[in-house]
Amino acid sequence: MTLSLSAGLLVAGAVYLFTKRELLRVILGFVLLGHGVNLILMASGGADRRVEPFGSTADPAGLADPLPQAFVLTAIVIAFSITIFLLALAVTAGPDDNTTDSAKVNEPNSSTQDSPGRNPGDLPTTRWTRWTR
Repeated sequence: MTLSLSAGLLVAGAVYLFTKRELLRVILGFVLLGHGVNLILMASGGADRRVEPFGSTADPAGLADPLPQAFVLTAIVIAFSITIFLLALAVTAGPDDNTTDSAKVNEPNSSTQDSPGRNPGDLPTTRWTRWTR
């Protein structure tokens, strides 16, 4: 019961952090989600009705299932590598990579007068369009 409540709290915290638009909060939400999923995988192995895998003289039917433990080890490695990748993206992001609600895109408006030196079909210059032109 404690394992499922902990997993639920971690997943709920991750969903809350995903609703924020700042990159660091999304990364922290991803970390929380990874920990919650790891707890769910461990709970699927039946930790409450199994005995320890080594050092006991119990019958083989009562031993802990190694498959969820292998899944958790794999998930830890994958989550760590994706977290490092997301942190590298956050560090290399430029000042024009703002994702908050206050960021407005200056799209040309056909009903108003065009600004001088700008064609009506031009979009605002971003880092991606500077490198692809």
